[in-house]
Amino acid sequence: MYFTDKGIEELEARRGDESVTLGWLADQLRTFVDLNPEFEAGTERLATWLARRDDDDPDDD
Repeated sequence: MYFTDKGIEELEARRGDESVTLGWLADQLRTFVDLNPEFEAGTERLATWLARRDDDDPDDD
């Protein structure tokens, strides 16, 4: 397990039953980067990856 898996597991445990919009998520990511500019590159990579998920080859999953 990667260290980040703990955070993902906590997110799922605490908020896994909630529904959010992608607009809400984008706002949260912007706020996170404003408060933690050192994580801008990783946050941008995650956002780009999420945005392009529909472009994936279905055989890759």
